[in-house]
Amino acid sequence: MQIVADENIPLLDEFFAGFGEIRRLPGRSIDAASVADADVLLVRSVTQVSRALLQSSPVKFVGTCTIGTDHLDIPYLAEAGVTWSSAPGCNARGVVDYVLGSLVVLAERQAANLAARTYGVIGAGQVGGRLVKVLKGLGWRVLVCDPLREAAEGGDFVSLQQVLESCDVISLHTPLEKAGAHPTHHLLNAERLAALKPGCWLINSSRGPVVDNQALLALLNKRTDLRVVLDVWEGEPQANVELAALCQIATPHIAGYSLDGKLRGTEQIYQAYCRAAGLEVSIDLQSLMPAPWLHELVLDVATPQDWALSGICRAVYDPRQDDANFRRSLTGDSATRRAAFDALRKQYPVRREIEGLQVRLKGEAEHQALAEMISALGAVLVRG
Repeated sequence: MQIVADENIPLLDEFFAGFGEIRRLPGRSIDAASVADADVLLVRSVTQVSRALLQSSPVKFVGTCTIGTDHLDIPYLAEAGVTWSSAPGCNARGVVDYVLGSLVVLAERQAANLAARTYGVIGAGQVGGRLVKVLKGLGWRVLVCDPLREAAEGGDFVSLQQVLESCDVISLHTPLEKAGAHPTHHLLNAERLAALKPGCWLINSSRGPVVDNQALLALLNKRTDLRVVLDVWEGEPQANVELAALCQIATPHIAGYSLDGKLRGTEQIYQAYCRAAGLEVSIDLQSLMPAPWLHELVLDVATPQDWALSGICRAVYDPRQDDANFRRSLTGDSATRRAAFDALRKQYPVRREIEGLQVRLKGEAEHQALAEMISALGAVLVRG
């Protein structure tokens, strides 16, 4: 059996070598010739899996080691009888950590009290739902907009307009949909961006075209009160250099690039392939997961909550390094910048997740609020 895979997928040999020969390629270079004799195609979000790619190939299984599926032509895959799978939730915690790290940076730069702000989360699926749980667990006020979940479940959801007008912080976690009842392409267009509350912080770690980048650039040139964090860009791997210069934090689509998330993605696709092929799942990720370089933080019970929150978040992930690396790459001609964007992703350093971190509280006194904050962040609370 022939397996064609994006070279950036980790643990390919450990999970898939037993099934056949693996051929690794840069994700953007996978074309029809690459899969001409392939039985299995394993990708990430940069490979457009379409009729043009697959119609002359023998591929019968496509796995994307990502949450999103907007790069898959799902109607065609169904028509062609190609089994496919994504990896829902695999990197959700990494994105939550990215948002938390960004909030800590913005709060520090503006001397803002994170607990006093109102948060809007647009899209409450795998990522947004986890973020909502963390923010509410911290005791912060959160408004959630998700028309699909609202229609299916009812519950405490609000309109997009209410989020735009009421929230001090807005974080986008919606999939990219160009059609249907709730299209999200340019969900934040010029008119909606203009409705942002004065001083609003806007974070987009979903998909670039969810925000009209040209409209956002025009707005930021007029409104210096806004603070923007962008991890995703229209036209990736080409990022708008002028827009990046006006962002507080700018990164090359790495919000979910925790090692844990990448490895979970490979495991989920391995399990999906086993189900499709009628094979027994025999490999467990836990046996392959490396130990974290930072196993435990020790805090005294007298530690101020705001200091503990920023310390825990930054101990695991600080987006300022990714921001600095990305800004250094925004030089040269278009081809150079595109190559640099992909190189930053391919050579991304090892990063773990808050959920794998133990935080030990030492001291005789009880500090319930501090303990609850540590647990809300997702860290493992240890006493004594």
